[in-house]
Amino acid sequence: MTGRTFVVGDLHGCAEELKALLDGLALTSADTIIFLGDYVDRGPASLQVVERLLQLRVEGPSCTFLKGNHEDMFLAFMGLKGRYGQAFLANGGGPTLRSYALEGCSGAEVARRLPAEHLEFFRTLQSYTVRGNFLCVHAGINPLRRLEDQDEEDLLWIREEFIRNRHGLPYTVLFGHTPLRDVLVDLPYKVGLDTGLVYSNKLSCLELDSGELFQVRRGEKNLRRSALALDAISPRP
Repeated sequence: MTGRTFVVGDLHGCAEELKALLDGLALTSADTIIFLGDYVDRGPASLQVVERLLQLRVEGPSCTFLKGNHEDMFLAFMGLKGRYGQAFLANGGGPTLRSYALEGCSGAEVARRLPAEHLEFFRTLQSYTVRGNFLCVHAGINPLRRLEDQDEEDLLWIREEFIRNRHGLPYTVLFGHTPLRDVLVDLPYKVGLDTGLVYSNKLSCLELDSGELFQVRRGEKNLRRSALALDAISPRP
């Protein structure tokens, strides 16, 4: 049986909506699911989100977890490899520490007391992944650079320079990071899947073969379905 491939936008500590999405997708061992990063911060249940993702990996679908800028800050806050750790608490890090019952702890203490499996999860997140004609990444790419020349800081943090410009890579870039009212579709160049779940909007997930879009509104449990015209996507020389 040929499996499906799903790409999921930013979660930001919203465990109930993640549960609703996964329940509705009814994943099998033949399926692949790619998460675009930003699992933590701002929302109330970062620990529960990570716990569910770790459980999902055991359940059987092929899982790819990309690094978001909020994981980047969290790692740096803990004294590990990352950027802008000093900005972690000012950018929604408090609810993350609260979910782990570590509020008020220093970064070094958080690193010591964080569940080992969770720490390993954060430390081993990927910067990007390619699936056929699609490049999946948290924030976007520098539109003037080849893929092999991209700086990880751009992959995790870039915004307007990527969103407002076309790029020359032979992929449609699937990205999160920049919260949008609804999915941004600029084919064949990019599709934005961060639809501001933590800001009382919705979680978005795209199935790549069918173009089916799955969405869960904040505070709701029902899964809404619609379609994107992904047949417009083709490799570019």
